[in-house]
Amino acid sequence: MKFGLFSINTGVCSYPDGAVRIAQAAEAAGFESLWAGEHVVLPSPRTAASPMEPQDRILDPVIALTFLAAHTQKLLLGTGIIILPQRNPLVLAKELASLDVLSKGRLLLGIGVGYLEPEFRAIGVPLEDRGKRTDEYVAAMRSIWHDEHPAFEGQFTSFAGVQAHPHPVQQPHPPVIIGGHSPSAFRRAVETANGWYGYNLDVERTATMVAGLRQAQAQYGRPAELGPLEISVSPPSMSVDLKAVEQYAELGVQRLVLLPPAIKDIARLEQFVLGSGETFIRHMQ
Repeated sequence: MKFGLFSINTGVCSYPDGAVRIAQAAEAAGFESLWAGEHVVLPSPRTAASPMEPQDRILDPVIALTFLAAHTQKLLLGTGIIILPQRNPLVLAKELASLDVLSKGRLLLGIGVGYLEPEFRAIGVPLEDRGKRTDEYVAAMRSIWHDEHPAFEGQFTSFAGVQAHPHPVQQPHPPVIIGGHSPSAFRRAVETANGWYGYNLDVERTATMVAGLRQAQAQYGRPAELGPLEISVSPPSMSVDLKAVEQYAELGVQRLVLLPPAIKDIARLEQFVLGSGETFIRHMQ
């Protein structure tokens, strides 16, 4: 079992000193990866579907992870997740390639389709197109990252006769991880991605998600070049113990991305990180 740490770009970690302190504590504790989520804007006033208050701080994940790449040595840097249909795929591909280069190949690219309609409306992207855009954008980014003569022709993005260097260190592309709990997300993960990520899932719900992934693999098949599908899960905050870790592992989960408690004291958060390393990571080793 590998362990990641979520929310490295929010709360006290949205301040430079706090982010560095927690990232370095995670590295010292033996964590494998840091994860940063994304909301470009938040509904104001807050809607029932929104996970955050309008005034809550959240840094751009690519910028935050690039900053932390300069303050860590080995930690993988995961976007958990970037809302792909809200982004220009070539601009994002350049940003992500830059992060992979500057971190010497440590990027994990977690992506999702999004769900907050006010966010999509403010950005100017129709919510109903988000699935099709995501599929196109993944293919377009892979082409610009790896192909000798990059080109793509789609409904939402098209290009040819262009290049974008440097390419990512990780070739043919950084690992792509699909986030989401829907049948479409399962299909997308099985057909196109290296991994799948489920957020805020207890053991019982994880079992249901894993069954959905297996059903999708039986229905759609999986390209051999993608290899086994890596499963990552964030358990509910403060709900995981060693027994639960073993239960997740029995279900086929290979990475737990821990949700830290919602506290504003940096010292207490640091204690949580170091304590998690002592409790889980050293035990599993």
